[in-house]
Amino acid sequence: MNQASYEAASQARWDAFDADLIALGKRGAIDAARIAHDLPRRYREIARDLAVARERAYSPQLVAALERRALTGHQTLYGARSNALGTVADFIARDFPALVRSESVPVWIAMGLLFIPLLGMIAILQYFPDFAYQVVGAEQLRSYERMYAPGNRALGPRHEASSQVMMFGYYIWNNVKIDFQCFAGGLLFGVGAVFFLVFNGLMIGTVAGYLTQLGLIATFWGFVAGHSSWELLGAALSGAAGLKLGWALIAPGRLSRVAALKAANGQAIRLLIGAAGMTIVAAFIEAFWSSLASVDASVKVAVGAAFWTILILYFVFGGRARPRS
Repeated sequence: MNQASYEAASQARWDAFDADLIALGKRGAIDAARIAHDLPRRYREIARDLAVARERAYSPQLVAALERRALTGHQTLYGARSNALGTVADFIARDFPALVRSESVPVWIAMGLLFIPLLGMIAILQYFPDFAYQVVGAEQLRSYERMYAPGNRALGPRHEASSQVMMFGYYIWNNVKIDFQCFAGGLLFGVGAVFFLVFNGLMIGTVAGYLTQLGLIATFWGFVAGHSSWELLGAALSGAAGLKLGWALIAPGRLSRVAALKAANGQAIRLLIGAAGMTIVAAFIEAFWSSLASVDASVKVAVGAAFWTILILYFVFGGRARPRS
């Protein structure tokens, strides 16, 4: 697309961005709230247009105009959000769920790559339990049996640990490591992200299916129920971020692969940050709640079901614009 065609296709969007910046401080509270909600998306569009204009070597005048818009938008967004806690609260309450919905294609692909092997292995091992030894070593399976044996003072890896705080650190390290593998694997044209999502799905499904077939249902499922939603969805979203990077390398369009990767990187990093936050929450629940052998499994399952419901509602409805009256 030549510059004239690109400007003609984009001018209305640029004018709307300019008008919103001017109007943000002048209109009533309801309209201001609507503009403030839309502004981050419009700012990202301007930043993308600026990257395209630079990559295609459009005129210095157009590049300068887009730079001014991007700078003004950045100052409006981030200058007004100097309070770090306010920025974090906005990201959690509004920006993150909206971002997940906007990236629905890689998110659904990542969830399929993780959950289909996971659920498939659980089902297969109920009929062919010995297949577990083809995926996980015998000694490792025996260690899992010991972790979830009835009568343990604590469940999971903590059954031999002396401190919940120590296990909290262990779970953070383990969960964030998985997230980073799924994310960074996207740089291998998405192959690494696919591998780690499928691999973790197979491993988790094998352990879950094996222990279920052994009858360790109350101890194992009581342990995983509380934190499973946070940990598994966090891993899937990390994988989605990696898939976004991989797709930018596979299909950069008119951009160079480096430019396409830079364009995709901002959204991917934001997905990863949100996913990492979820896995930290999962680690906290895992260390201080899931491992408690004194709590009845039915209570843990109920809490786990509540977490799944809350997170599903959060990602479906969180960050949606309120209708104007």
